[in-house]
Amino acid sequence: MDIPAHFTQPVAFTRARGAHRFEVFSPKLKRRLTLDRRCVVDQWFVLESDPSVRVFCERPGFAQFDRRRYLIDFHVSYADRQELLLLPDPVIVNDGKLRSVVDASAMTVRHVEPAELVASRIWVDNWQRILPCLIATRGLVPASLFNSIERFVATSQSLLDIEREFSTGDPIVVRAALFGLLHRGRVTAPELRTEPLSWLTHFAAAEARS
Repeated sequence: MDIPAHFTQPVAFTRARGAHRFEVFSPKLKRRLTLDRRCVVDQWFVLESDPSVRVFCERPGFAQFDRRRYLIDFHVSYADRQELLLLPDPVIVNDGKLRSVVDASAMTVRHVEPAELVASRIWVDNWQRILPCLIATRGLVPASLFNSIERFVATSQSLLDIEREFSTGDPIVVRAALFGLLHRGRVTAPELRTEPLSWLTHFAAAEARS
C-alpha cells in the first residue's frame, strides 16, 4: 500500500511553553524522533515493537473533525491498511493558515483511549529495556547468529538457556540478536505482555509458539 509523500516526515510544530521534550531513536525508521507527551512516547514503543507495523510517522499533519483542528500524533502503515492515531488529550490547533492538513475522511482515525495505554504498560516497560540493546549494537550482530538462534528456539527456550547456548564472547551480542528477531517478528515472547523481562522469559520461533 502506497504511503502519501507528506506522511513520511513530521511537520514542524512549536511546542507549548513548558511542554516536555523526549528525544528517541527508532530502529524501525532509522532516525531520531522528538516527542512531546509521555503518552506519545508509550505509543511509540507500541508501534516500534509491533512487527505488523511497516512504517509510521510522528506528527504527519493536521486533521479537522468535530469542528476542531488537531495535530495528528501518528500515521501508521500496515501491509493492508493505514490509519491516523490521536492519543489522549490531543493538541488542538487554532492557526487557520496551517499546511499539511489531512483529509481525515479518506483514512481511518483511531482514538487511543487511556485504558489501552494502561493495558500495555508491562509491554512498554519491557521494550524500554529491549530497545537500548538494539540501538547500541546496530551493525554488530552477524546474520549467522540471527539464524542460529532462530533455529535454537524452534522449541521454546528461556533467555537464560539461549545465552548459555551462544555466549562464547560478549553476551550482549547474543541478547541483541534475540531481541532483533523479536523486533522483526521472527521470534515471539507472549510473556512480555504480562511479566517483566527476566532470565526465565521464554522465546520461540514465530511459527513454533507451543
